[in-house]
Amino acid sequence: MERSAPDLVDVLAFVRVAETGSFARAAERMGLSKPVLSRRVARLEAHLGARLLTRTARGAQPTDIGQAYYARASSILADLQAAQEVVAKAVTQIAGPIRLSAPLSFGISYLAPVLADFARLHPDVELDIEFEDRTVDLIGGGYDLAVRIGRLADSALVARRIAPIRKAVLASPAYLEARGRPARPADLAGHSILVYGNEQWRFRVDDRWETVRIAPRMRANNGEMLRAAAVAGLGICMLPSFIAAPAIEAGDIEVILRDFAVEEGALHAVMPPGRATTARVRALVDFLVARFGPEPAWDPCWRAGAGGRP
Repeated sequence: MERSAPDLVDVLAFVRVAETGSFARAAERMGLSKPVLSRRVARLEAHLGARLLTRTARGAQPTDIGQAYYARASSILADLQAAQEVVAKAVTQIAGPIRLSAPLSFGISYLAPVLADFARLHPDVELDIEFEDRTVDLIGGGYDLAVRIGRLADSALVARRIAPIRKAVLASPAYLEARGRPARPADLAGHSILVYGNEQWRFRVDDRWETVRIAPRMRANNGEMLRAAAVAGLGICMLPSFIAAPAIEAGDIEVILRDFAVEEGALHAVMPPGRATTARVRALVDFLVARFGPEPAWDPCWRAGAGGRP
């Protein structure tokens, strides 16, 4: 039958006696009474089935077995102390590795310069960055943090909202001149549609949400591709404003169907529970919130001149 592990405080009591050569000095060092410390050492000896100390009028000295046990036990306690210091450093100091996952388009256009600024501000942080559109397994993949867009599934992960993500329905001036400007979401049925993946288009119509049937001319898994197609006059697309903003500001595409709201998402920082308590991850999330929220810079650059939100 497997023997249970000894009480670590009992082991520490023995180690302190062996180091000081005195029950009284060891008790003072540990903040215990001498009788309590003596009972702890006696309990450890009973647990191990061996005498570890020789008690004399002048104090206490380890036996041969006690000396061998002290060498191993003191080393283990030192390792535990070092482990505690590592945790304390991780919780209080902005240093160490951060493995991060983020969407490709947002990562390249907006996150990259912000991460560079954060790295310059905190030279002891080591960033391991992956830009990709798939949803990674944070815990299984060893990630400290993911930046995600849209609705979050229920999970044990810790999430913090960074900023709103708004979408707009868009088309080029040339397309609208050639094919006409839709007045209502139902009018999209007669237009060339450029769609992201398998997304559905939902609009707020007369105080209710309606899903519009669309027949895509093009389907893509990249927002920049859809933006380029819209700029080229191939059809109407719905894009997050952070992808659409440069082309809107340049006048290459226009926001249409302004009177019909589309669903708003959000930019989140998502972390495994243990990672959320480390100082380096907390500092990075705070940095992202400060740089992108509460109102992201990519929205006012075109909303103000375009007459409000899409």
